This record gives sequence, C-alpha cells and structure tokens, in this order.
Amino acid sequence: MNIAIVGASGAVGQEFIRVLEEQNFPVDNLVLFGSKRSAGRTYKFRGRDYVVQELRHGDDFKDIDIAFTSAGAGVSKEYAETITRHGALMIDNSSAFRMDDDVPLVVPEVNGEDAFNTPRNIIANPNCTTIQMVVALKPINDLSPISRVHVATYQAASGAGAAAMDELVNQYAQLGRGEEPTVEKFAYQLAYNVLPHVDVFLDNGYTKEEMKMYNETKKIMHAPNLDVSATCVRVPVMRAHSEAVWVETERPLELSEVRNAFEAAEGLVVVDAPAEKKYPMPLDVAGQDPVFVGRLRKDLTNENGLSFWIVGDQIKKGAALNAVQIAQYIIKHKK
Repeated sequence: MNIAIVGASGAVGQEFIRVLEEQNFPVDNLVLFGSKRSAGRTYKFRGRDYVVQELRHGDDFKDIDIAFTSAGAGVSKEYAETITRHGALMIDNSSAFRMDDDVPLVVPEVNGEDAFNTPRNIIANPNCTTIQMVVALKPINDLSPISRVHVATYQAASGAGAAAMDELVNQYAQLGRGEEPTVEKFAYQLAYNVLPHVDVFLDNGYTKEEMKMYNETKKIMHAPNLDVSATCVRVPVMRAHSEAVWVETERPLELSEVRNAFEAAEGLVVVDAPAEKKYPMPLDVAGQDPVFVGRLRKDLTNENGLSFWIVGDQIKKGAALNAVQIAQYIIKHKK
C-alpha cells in the first residue's frame, strides 16, 4: 500500500512512523508531508531515508491509498479535499471532523464496523482521553448498558506536543538551578503542579477537552442518551494519560463478571492486585500499546455503580496506534 503521513515531524507524526514499523504494516511506499519549515527533514523507516515534502494543493496524493494526518484541525480542513479527491482514505487525528454526521469516529475495539461508512473518504480518530476510556467501557456496556459516566483525567505533558514535554523538563531543570521557570505551552508552571485546565474554557464552564469526551463517547458507543461528565487535569508526567472512571449500569454487576470481561476484552490489560501494590501507572504504561485497567471496585454511593482506574499511552493508543489499527481493521474485514 502507498501510505502518506501528514505532519510527519510532529510528536504524533513520528509515532506514526514507529507504529507502522512495529505493526509490520504493509507499506510499499511511504510519503512524508509537513510544513514549509519541516520540509527537507529526513526520517528513517525500515532502513531507508525518507525526506519530508512540503504539503501543498496539487496531485501529490494521487497514488496514495491511506493518508494518516496529524497536523492540526486547520490543516486537515484545508487539505481534506486535496488528500481525498483521487480516492485516498484520510484517517485524521485532529478534531476537525469528529462530530460530522458523515464522518465515522472509530475505535476498532468498540465500533470498528463504522469504518466502512465513509462517504467523504474520511475517518476521524477520537480524542486520546476518549479512546482509552471507551476501550474500557465497551466490555462493561456489553454486560449491562451504561447509563452514566463520570471521569477525572490526569493528562501527561505530551498531550500538548513535543514542545510541552521539553518545557516540563526545562522547568524542573530551571527550578533546580533556582531560576524562574519558562511558561509558554501551559497557562501556569506545570512542574510540581497540576492544572485543572486542558484546552480552552467554554461558556458552560467546561473545557473543550471535557466536552470532547462528552460528545465523542456518545457517538462512538452509539448511545445518544448516555450521560457523561468529565474533569480534565494536566499533571507533571511526561507520557501516558490516566483516568479515574465511575460508571452506572442498568443492572448491578458483580466485580468478578466485570473483571472477566476486562480480561477477555481486546486491547485491555488488567493490572489489579492492590494488596500487592499492583495497579497501572504512567511510568509502566508509556510506550505500551494496550490500555491498562485496575483499581476495580464497587461504587459505595450507587448499587449499580463501578469505579476503576485506566492508563494509556496517549501518543500510541490515544493517537497513532488507534489510527493504524483502524486501517488494519479495514484491511482485515474488507467486504
């Protein structure tokens, strides 16, 4: 297959290159695109050097089968027609098309079949926090429909890009030298701090990130009446997002049946032995493909409630890996 990566020099673009290699994805030819600033950079893939081309309007995508795009919503909107007009499938990692009715929003373990309904040749990759949560919600929902979800996220610096990771490292170094920390990527110093502020605030008091989880979860799970409420927090962790999740189901569920469902679910790994101090942590999960779940327990305030803790690498499963898995699902299940 002829594969393109748009935004190849960014954190997710670089992860696309690594994931395609790790997954042994069938690539006959790889074409890398980027901004004028990143054009000319060289990256290795399977022992060969590939030079980043400047993204332009034209016929550069004429022979492309799948284009993985991660250059921001503005770029995705501007170049969607250029990318898809010759038949390329655009799997987009931005927020540009996620809530469009004619664009499927896909997590393969949850709603893979939606990937075959692409009237615009575009598939949207969900927000990272939504992806890892719905992977864990799916096996519960299969036991008993979920009526309500509350979630608090603990989001790593890398969710704001490579420059944000550099800023966090820099801040610790600057503070260690007794200097004022540089603050550019976040509203405040992140080192030695937590910020209950991911993305911009909206008129309803929630942030865009929180509303993404609200809207995207409903769409992916085909559950327009599902109640979702999120509080998204940035924490001084380099990589891998964590989430504390509370769900309410239509009937009470036994912990044993939920644990069995988690263990049987695709894309989930159970790490849940509190007596042995075993539970998922970002340090262990960074760089890993699955979503890890632990701290499973009954909600003491609700007979039909459960509480659990999940951790996922948001650059892998929360971005590049999920997009590649969408393509793998299409190849495997093509009708």
